[in-house]
Amino acid sequence: MNNNLTLLDRTFEPMISSEEILERVSQLAEVISRDYAGKKPIFLSVLNGAFMFTSDLLKSINLDCEVHFVRYKSYEGVESTGKVKELMGVPEEVNGRDVIVVEDIVESGKTIEYLSKKLEINQPASVKICALLFKPSCYHKSIPITYSAFEIGEEFVVGYGLDYDGAGRNLKEIYRETT
Repeated sequence: MNNNLTLLDRTFEPMISSEEILERVSQLAEVISRDYAGKKPIFLSVLNGAFMFTSDLLKSINLDCEVHFVRYKSYEGVESTGKVKELMGVPEEVNGRDVIVVEDIVESGKTIEYLSKKLEINQPASVKICALLFKPSCYHKSIPITYSAFEIGEEFVVGYGLDYDGAGRNLKEIYRETT
């Protein structure tokens, strides 16, 4: 049985099931809850891609915490534009607080680097990065990715919040483009 799907002009095949995603997200939540025991961190979710990941992660977090959202754009289609455009910036409430940035995917690290510089201005107590997907072969920045659910190769992926020109965000699973 072929479970491939077509979004716009590209074909994708299943890569990570919804069960695997939820299991790994729950494990990450346990680690984060343990690491931040006794603290009240702010989860800073990067829209639009991280909305599903953030929702499932926070459902399993066992801490008093807050969530805020930022929105940046750096992709057109399947390619990075090489520039980060701020659509909704960092809230002022991060001063002196522990911040956990929640990203859907970390590739080049341009968005993480941009956001980290913006956060520095507001002087948080700490900043950690939590990514659903991490592409270590594409990442050439010095900011550590403290928490990641899955490390993947250089394939283009959609689903569970990740999109291809707006399509595929609502999929429960993660799909990779077929070659």
